[in-house]
Amino acid sequence: MSSTAVLLRVADDAERGDAAAFAGRVTLWDKANPVRLRRDAERGLVRMWAAAPFDVLVSRAVRGSVEPADVTVHAGNLLSSLEIQRRASAGDGVDPGPAIDSSWRGQLPPVDGWIAVDDVPASVLNASADEAAARIRANPGPTGGASATALDADAMTVTGNGMRVVVPMRMLLALSGMGFTGAGDDLVRVRATDAWIRLDARFGSVLRRRHALLPLMF
Repeated sequence: MSSTAVLLRVADDAERGDAAAFAGRVTLWDKANPVRLRRDAERGLVRMWAAAPFDVLVSRAVRGSVEPADVTVHAGNLLSSLEIQRRASAGDGVDPGPAIDSSWRGQLPPVDGWIAVDDVPASVLNASADEAAARIRANPGPTGGASATALDADAMTVTGNGMRVVVPMRMLLALSGMGFTGAGDDLVRVRATDAWIRLDARFGSVLRRRHALLPLMF
């Protein structure tokens, strides 16, 4: 049986560049890393998802469409197809390689229902991530990388809209590693549901499952 044909369309060169930037960061971990592409027809977007080494999800949305509407491909194939199209200035769609849907593990977070808890300056989060990375290099874990203790350390606690959310350091390291934060006065929005935390930055989001959302105690 032949594999399902995959067709990704992006709105323009800028969106193609955004998609390639995301795929490129993911391939730095592993070219075979799965990237899930899901069409959001209501908003005219394709949401891209990948699992980062810090046990979090990273995501970015571009204007476009994908067929099938929910499909997983290799990061390396996705990046190559976008780069080939850019160089050739060809067509309005790319084939990002064969579907590898069985390679995707885990559930995706919801699109809606997020509570905006607080906005934090990107410069603050970048500084915290840089300090944590320096500590990890100076005191690596048993396998030579970051220990679970270092990754699970509380990076910050934010409150707002009657909610209190503790953000682990692993999310800040992933945010920095993906190059999602902008410069200057950019803000990173902290959102949450009862099951997930997300950090929304200029160039993408980092998400992680969490325990029940805690109400503030007054």
